[in-house]
Amino acid sequence: MKIGLEHTFTTAGQEITIETGKLAKQADGSVVIKQGNTMLLATVVSRKEASEGIDFLPLTVEYREKFASTGKFPGGFIKREARPTENEILTARLIDRALRPLFPDDYHAETQVFVQLISSDKDTMPDALACFAASSAIAMSDLPFNGPVSEVRVGRIDGNFVINPKLSELESSDIDMMVAGTSDNIVMVEGEMEEISEQEMIEAIMFGHDGIKEQCQAQKDLASQVEKSHTKREYEHETHDKELEEKVKNDLYDKAHEIAKTPTSKQERSEQFDKVLTEYKEQFSEEELEEKEGLINTYFGKVKKAAVRAVVLDNGIRLDGRKTDEIRDIWTEVGYLPGTHGSSIFTRGETQSLTTVTLGTKLDEQSIDGAFLTDSQRFILHYNFPPFSTGEARPVRGTSRREVGHGNLAMRALKDMVPPDYNYTVRVVSDILESNGSSSMATVCAGSLAMMDAGIPVKKPVSGIAMGLISEGDRYAVLSDILGDEDFLGDMDFKVAGTVDGITACQMDIKVDGLNEEILTKALEQSKEGRLHILNKMNETISEPNKELKPNAPRIVQLTIPGDLIGAVIGPGGKIIQEIQKETETTIVIEEVDGKGVIDVMATNGDQMDQALSRIKSITQVPEVGDEFMGKVKALAPYGAFVEVTPGKDGLLHISEIDWKRIDKVEDVLKEGDEVKVKIIDKDKKTGKLKLSRKVLIPRPEKKD
Repeated sequence: MKIGLEHTFTTAGQEITIETGKLAKQADGSVVIKQGNTMLLATVVSRKEASEGIDFLPLTVEYREKFASTGKFPGGFIKREARPTENEILTARLIDRALRPLFPDDYHAETQVFVQLISSDKDTMPDALACFAASSAIAMSDLPFNGPVSEVRVGRIDGNFVINPKLSELESSDIDMMVAGTSDNIVMVEGEMEEISEQEMIEAIMFGHDGIKEQCQAQKDLASQVEKSHTKREYEHETHDKELEEKVKNDLYDKAHEIAKTPTSKQERSEQFDKVLTEYKEQFSEEELEEKEGLINTYFGKVKKAAVRAVVLDNGIRLDGRKTDEIRDIWTEVGYLPGTHGSSIFTRGETQSLTTVTLGTKLDEQSIDGAFLTDSQRFILHYNFPPFSTGEARPVRGTSRREVGHGNLAMRALKDMVPPDYNYTVRVVSDILESNGSSSMATVCAGSLAMMDAGIPVKKPVSGIAMGLISEGDRYAVLSDILGDEDFLGDMDFKVAGTVDGITACQMDIKVDGLNEEILTKALEQSKEGRLHILNKMNETISEPNKELKPNAPRIVQLTIPGDLIGAVIGPGGKIIQEIQKETETTIVIEEVDGKGVIDVMATNGDQMDQALSRIKSITQVPEVGDEFMGKVKALAPYGAFVEVTPGKDGLLHISEIDWKRIDKVEDVLKEGDEVKVKIIDKDKKTGKLKLSRKVLIPRPEKKD
């Protein structure tokens, strides 16, 4: 007996099946997306009524990967999936940013979208299908939604664009971009690139949109067979008073317009708007305010938005007095924190990042142990956004999803500027001390400066900028280096990071329909001008990496040894390598690469480094005739002593080679455990046995007359 409905289609040469009505039927909508052996279950549930006092959409999006989907056990002591990994958080954010703007503005019922990876072939990347699955679940429900929407990954391999490349194919791609959209419009873009041009980016976005259209149509085709989706639920989550709305507009628009066109700081502007609203409410009685204060606040928010947008479109004036393409004042400093391995301050207007760099060894790499991805990272970037950066006093409840997302964007912008053969693990930490517009792009700039201050041999400096958009009908204005208010009141937040030669990362969220290629091209061209302006300002402080590491930064020296000597360096149970580290106060990491041993020795003191290297070289050196060693006497015999010159390698120090004078008994000069300096004077070609001499290293007594 067949249960449920299916729709199968082919896109970009890949067969995909949408299945509904088989699993999770108590959800408002549920689907299973299948591509090969990869399967995702997506569900959506929304309450029938909105909670009292809620004037926004309480949407939560969760994405989880089941370890069983790839036949793996979860790591750690507790063998079950726990809190979401960073990769799961980032995928959930990609879904959320595509779905959220497509729910009706007046829909305020608590809604949860839950996407799970339940089977995987380990090469099909599930994050590229997650938004498709989420939107499909909504399409099968009775929820009001201005979709469907979908999302694809765009890669470029050997010069050709590819939709949803496999994990193995992505390694040779110079673009890794996620594009989300409806059949008609792009709504979200995020990704990393290897210094591509603005035109190449537009081509990649448009190519991705073609694949999105096919997935949107597939959702419509299956939804047409699902009776529940034909009639969308009725709701009334907002109350309105048209007369009051018109009164607020007539009474306060001119005042809001006057504030909007008079350049002020963020705090001054906020105080002025608050004063206008507070004084306006004084005309109402306590009873009237109890009933209508929420509506007054809402309507004044609309008035403020309309006034700010009108000033930009009609007069070309922004809230802080800048022109549409003008960048705020910038000042930068490096080396501010002497105890760090590298540091910088980047301040642009009222946004400020204090960033540090720490250098470590392979032991400090970030391990990634997920259901789908198992890897390690040698470049780590963390972004912190404390409440005081916006003048707020609120509890700090751990790292937010926003912090994870902003840090990941900055990481992708910077990581490829570190040479692949760089021996250090690099950790960059951006602490946002002030925020009024694009702290993630400030992190990119500050991170680039701090890396150069640390002496990391970056290929090129990187800068970033956030672009905005105000549009009304056929009129529009693209804004460079947007303020926080311009982000909130505007129609687009487009972050672009890159070098002088091209784009390395981007993130775009669009709040309006109809972002055409003309506007996109204008935004990218204007962003390039702004990005290069910021880069020039950064170059005034530091334009290339420092030649030397900071005095307190660790030094790493790398050695390569034959593979069969790895065990000799490590020793039984790690005894030898642990002993060297303890006695020289160094950190030593050894691994096998292509049949050879690669050793990284890290020390903050030159003498300690020399001691550790000497010890390792003495172990790994292949003894040859003429080499000198400080050996240890292992055993005595009537005819001489056996001296260990390298671990596990002995040579015979004949009694006649101990001293120039005659020795009757070896015990008269040497005993077991003595350290003695010897030279190899012969080596048996067949057996490899060594013949040692001590006397050739000491002065020969002069003959008496």
